This record gives sequence, C-alpha cells and structure tokens, in this order.
Amino acid sequence: MYKQTGKYGPIVKWVGGKRQLLPSLLAHVPKRIATYVEPFAGGAALFFELCNRQERNEGTFERAILCDQNDDLLACYRAVQRDPSSLIDALAIYHYDSDLFYEVRAQKTQGWSDVARGARFIFLNRTCFNGLWRVNSKGEFNVPFGRYKNPRIVDEKRLRAASEALARVELRTGDFDDAVKGLTKNDFVYLDPPYVPVSTTSNFTAYAKEGFGPKDQRRLLALMHRLSKGCVPFMLSNADTEETRGLYREFTIRGASASRLVNADGTKRGLVRELIVLPRAPRKKTAATQQAFDWEHE
Repeated sequence: MYKQTGKYGPIVKWVGGKRQLLPSLLAHVPKRIATYVEPFAGGAALFFELCNRQERNEGTFERAILCDQNDDLLACYRAVQRDPSSLIDALAIYHYDSDLFYEVRAQKTQGWSDVARGARFIFLNRTCFNGLWRVNSKGEFNVPFGRYKNPRIVDEKRLRAASEALARVELRTGDFDDAVKGLTKNDFVYLDPPYVPVSTTSNFTAYAKEGFGPKDQRRLLALMHRLSKGCVPFMLSNADTEETRGLYREFTIRGASASRLVNADGTKRGLVRELIVLPRAPRKKTAATQQAFDWEHE
C-alpha cells in the first residue's frame, strides 16, 4: 500500500480515492504548472501529494482550482481553508455512536454555516460504512452506520496542514465543464470522474443528487477533445473495462493497478485494474510518418 510522504494528505475517506494510484499518476504530472485543476475533487489525494512534492522542491504549481458537485464536501473544504480552529471545536461534540450517527444523518443543513456543515460531513464520513458518500435523488445522505474499533473523528494536525495547503486554492461547487474554462498549455487538469462501473454490484456514482450517467461520460469525453485541441495538458483515470477502452480509444492509454475495498460482493474487492488516459501523442505532419499512436496497457 502506497503511503503519502509529507504533512499533507486527504482529510476525508473517499470511495475511489487515489492514494493507491499516486505513483502511476505522478509519473504523468508536469513538474511546473501554472494552474492545477481537479474538476472532480473528491478526497483530492493527488492535489495534497503535489503539495508535498512542492515542499520537497520536486515540482511547483502557482495556483489550484478544486471543484466538485458535492456541496457538502466543498463546504467542508471551505471551513478547513478559512477557519480550521472553529471546525475543530465544532467536531468536539461528535463521538462514535450509532444513535448519534442516525440522528445527525437525518438533519437538514439548509442555512447552516460552512463550519457546521463541515463538521457534520467529517463525522458522517468517518463513521459511515466504508467512508462511502452516497445520496438519494433528494440529495439526502443515506449510507448506514459503519462498524469500526475506534475511528478517528478529529485529526487536528491533518486538518491544520490541509488548511495551509488550501490557502491558495479556489474552491468551486459545480459542473466539471465550468472548472476548466480559460486554461492554457501551462496548466494541468486531472479528471477523476465517478467511474464507469465494472459490474452491477460496484455502481457507486451518486456522490451528488444529480448522479453521473452515460450522458455525463459523453460530455466529459467532449471536454477531453476540447482540451486536446487547445493543447491543455490533462490526465484522466477510470476503471479498466471494455467500455472505457472503447470510450477513450482516441487517446493515449496506460494501465495501472489499485486496491479497492467497496463492492456489495465482498469476493470482488481487492486489486483492480485501472486506466490512465492522456492526450494523444503529437503526430508528425508528413504523410509518410503520420500514424495512429499505439495503445499501451502495462
């Protein structure tokens, strides 16, 4: 299992989080980036590892944009960014208890401050089943209580480090298309969408009430073509399936492996194959040497 090095790391558990995949991902990230963008922020493992890389003087980015449709997640990040002390204080009222969990899960958060919403989010995230964040069509969190020995709800050191990392980050709630406008060849986009399910028992894509279906996958594919046309560097990760191989066939594909713990069928948990998708390598302009870029799967 890959362990992040340095003081920065994700502050929430996230299904499909990229800590396992970081060595493969980092190999394709430029050392110098003007604006780093994650339109599907989630746990933002790659972002935090790039902050560690910057601390070691192994690379740099001037600014970052983290975007996600899940406004509860973004409220949490805003609270960490702007007022970590109040967030830590707000977390003090929570403890690992199933009755408290279901009472908090049923709460309506309309009108709440980012600090209050962020504390609730962290508590539910740390105590629910497998750290899964899933909502119904009304946007209501509906994951059951998780069974743990002693879950750590308050990690003050990690929260304060994350606040430092997020200091120069623009946080947005919204669609992935809106996060990448106005970028140039000096920027870099990491796309980590809800995965195309590898089976009917692993279809966890309802991180926001809008969901993420085939239509959204096609919109994302169109975005990748626009980024390529504009010479904006990008990288995408997704499950290694026949469908995804067909979907991204016009791009450069690399293979990787990661450990996955969430599947309704316990026998299907474990090491899984994933794809890293990159822009097509530039073609030479002479007709004699022009050819399709080979697919590569390690």
